[in-house]
Amino acid sequence: MAHIVVLGAGTGGMPAAYELRQMLDAEHRVTVINAQEYFQFVPSNPWVALGWREREDVTFSLRPYLERKNIGFIAQAATRIDAANNRIGLADGQQVEYDYLVICTGPRLAFDLIPGAGPDAGATHSVCTVDHACRAHQDYQEFLRQPGHVVVGAFQGASCFGPAYEYALALETDLRRRKIRHQVPITFVTSEPYIGHLGLGGVGDSKGMLEKELRKRDIKWITNASVAEVKPGVMKVEVFDDMKRKVREQELAFDFSMMLPPFRGVPVVAAVEGLCSPAGFVQVDAHQRSLRYPNIFAAGIAIAIPPVEETPVPTGTPKTGYMIESMVTAIVHNIHDELEGRKAEATGTWSTICLADMGDTGAAFVALPQIPPRNVTWSRKGKWVHYAKIAFEKYFMRKMKTGNSEPIYEKYMLKMLGIKRLNH
Repeated sequence: MAHIVVLGAGTGGMPAAYELRQMLDAEHRVTVINAQEYFQFVPSNPWVALGWREREDVTFSLRPYLERKNIGFIAQAATRIDAANNRIGLADGQQVEYDYLVICTGPRLAFDLIPGAGPDAGATHSVCTVDHACRAHQDYQEFLRQPGHVVVGAFQGASCFGPAYEYALALETDLRRRKIRHQVPITFVTSEPYIGHLGLGGVGDSKGMLEKELRKRDIKWITNASVAEVKPGVMKVEVFDDMKRKVREQELAFDFSMMLPPFRGVPVVAAVEGLCSPAGFVQVDAHQRSLRYPNIFAAGIAIAIPPVEETPVPTGTPKTGYMIESMVTAIVHNIHDELEGRKAEATGTWSTICLADMGDTGAAFVALPQIPPRNVTWSRKGKWVHYAKIAFEKYFMRKMKTGNSEPIYEKYMLKMLGIKRLNH
């Protein structure tokens, strides 16, 4: 009998646990360890920050749904991974032994790399967690009483740009609906070398599509931007050219700001000798297996992926839902095959499907594979994307509650977009 521990219960960890439970014989144990008692659907956080969703709409208690599927659940933060002895230490003193460990922790939000950044000790908001989104909504209500300049975007080193565009465009929609858009100048500040780069070197006509949308909505932008410091009401920005030369410094006054942070590996994972890159992300082979520890696998934001290309201001590579889904499925098949005495050979597709809501319309981007050169590069805009993202939210939440382990992207998303899956 083997004990498989899944560390993290997000959009990677929960599907991993469900797929493991479905594929493995009942004699094998599956346990999920997560610091919080609840699941949160992170893609909906921009809506939470605007009051378009309540916290209860995008979260639910994990224990009853996992235990219903005969999956163990421990709501404790992991404090140490003893990879040499296959053991995890928890905040309450427990020691959990494992035969296989699947790391799906997500990132550490590295606001500390930019002085004055972040919602906890700084002057900017975030939509990276539901707690951050709820706090942003509270302050947004205060902002609406006395509107002013808004700065939205992504700090240098960020690797997740989609939510920044989503929030900026949905915010603009919300202000128009309230008939106060004319009182709120909006500036989009990003480390990307151009609008629509997305950490992917662009996808289809993402540059032209998103530039056109920002112009249409009178949202100004600053690219190749590195934020030197944030103080209450003031953001100090350094702008670089394509040769990495600083061309100007400017101070942006703001009354409200939401900026996405750079990501780093979570400390408990980063501390394991030989497991991670210098940034704390798990280094894995094509089968999602640690290069150092053969019984440790990892998926999603927790793994190390090099940037698609070097940019004047550092940008990272996003890990989107389709990629995470394929990583998780590969891990489950590989663990199953090893337990059955076969060689682990499954690999993920490492491709991107992104549905970006804009409040009253949306944009869809597909990159197969994610890193160029690509077999498929596709982008479209339309109101249907807005409704598709709402449908995806409802479907995924239901999937997580029912324990359904079917692959959403392969079964529905590619078909809905009229794209045939290709082998990569």
